Order: sequence, then structure tokens, then C-alpha cells
Amino acid sequence: MRYGNPTEAAEAAAELDELGFPALWIPDVGGPVLDSVDNLLSATKRTVIATGILNLWMHDPVEVADRYATLTETHGDRFLLGIGVSHAPLIDSKEPGLYRKPLAATKAFLDGLDSAAQPVPVANRVLAALGPKMLQLSATRAGGAHPYLVTPEHTHTAREVLGEGPMLLPEQTVMLTDDREQARAVGADWLRSYLALPNYANNLLRSGFTEDDVASVSDRLFDAIIAWGDEDAILARVAEHRAAGADHVCVQVITADPTEFPREQWRRLAAALN
Repeated sequence: MRYGNPTEAAEAAAELDELGFPALWIPDVGGPVLDSVDNLLSATKRTVIATGILNLWMHDPVEVADRYATLTETHGDRFLLGIGVSHAPLIDSKEPGLYRKPLAATKAFLDGLDSAAQPVPVANRVLAALGPKMLQLSATRAGGAHPYLVTPEHTHTAREVLGEGPMLLPEQTVMLTDDREQARAVGADWLRSYLALPNYANNLLRSGFTEDDVASVSDRLFDAIIAWGDEDAILARVAEHRAAGADHVCVQVITADPTEFPREQWRRLAAALN
């Protein structure tokens, strides 16, 4: 939804809206991400459009707040602003030394949102959070947390940190295939690219996985992070997150071709959900 042809993205979003998906999440690695939000809001009627996440190093908070106000005035209260610090290797590769004190940087960005002429409401923003300090900040300075690349066990721990009020919106990667070899052929390299980032690797080590699990992308780790199988297997994993305290689960479908929207898989999951 974030990249490629905007018209095709709008068409796909409109179908997801009709299929009944409550939210669509899009990433941000630079460029006009809020233009993409506008495009998807224009294409949908009910679905919430969420940034997962808006990279705080790449945006001015006052400008984001002004644009948020314009988007919600135009499209209604359907924009959820997900904010995150991304990862040091990615940020420093473009501007060495920029990534520093991520918790303080997040607080400063939130201060900027709050001091804008039209502040972004606390309830309408969430933070990308994995560890306890960022989760605590999500509970006090935002409407909740959007953890990425996590297990239902992490969701349980995150809920304990957040308490009962804030939203907990974890991501869950899925593959609709009953063939383990096929799943690993696609999913292992996809997962390995994330495990090269310290934030994710360290969170998995805190969650009880070993350094060997991370280095080898063991079956144990693979199965814990990527839910693969038929529709029932996918829905069972989503149910585990919900039972652990999630209010909403962001389901990310991956396939052998990352350049195409997995519309067939989205339709299958929608049919199963309904």
C-alpha cells in the first residue's frame, strides 16, 4: 500500500475496505508517507489507515501535526499515527550518528506533536515498542503500542506493562501454505533481514530464544514468529494474541513475490474471519 502504483494501491485498499478489514498499516522508510495515507483514506470509507510506523527521524513533528489535522478534517477520524525510532543501522547508514538516545528522541517528538497549533490527540497515536521503557512511554504519552515481529508471549508481557487501558496492536506475519519447505524458502530470508537489526534480535533474546536460534533462523524461532498453514492455523495464532491481551492484530501476509499485493490471500483470510 505504501509503494508502487498509487492507483493500484487505492484499488487494493478499497477492496480491503469492502472485505471488512478494520485497519490497514503502511510502513515509512522515507518519502511522502502522509501522501500515501491521504491516498488510502480517499479510497476507503470505514477502514482506519495507520502508519506502522512513521519514522520520527525523517519528519518534523509540527509538520506532521499540521498534516494530521488536515487529513482528519478531510477524511474523518480514521488516521492512526504510529510512530517509531526505526533502527540504528538503517538511520546511521544515511546520516552517521543521527540515531541516538531513542527514548529521549521519542519523547521530544511527542513534545513536538503536543506543542503544535493543532496537537495530535494522545489517543490517536501509538508507539512502536518492544522493551519495557518504550512500552511504558506508550502507556503514558500515547494511546498504546504497536509491537512488530513478536510472539503471543510478548503480547502477554506487553499487556502487563501497559495495563488495562492503552491499546495493544501487535503485528503478526503469516503465510498461507501447508508446505514447511515452501514456507521457509520464502520466510527465512525475509525473517533474516529483520534479525540483522539489533532491536529485533535483542527482543527475541529477551523473549527466551538463543543466539543460535537467531543466527540460524531455527524452526523454533521461525514457527514462533511466522504463522503458516491454512486459514484455521492463521486465525488460531491471531486468537493467541487476542487471548494474551491484544486489542487488534495487524496481519501481514508475505508471499514469494513481495512486489505484488497478496489479494488472493487477503480474500481467503476475510472469508475465514467472516
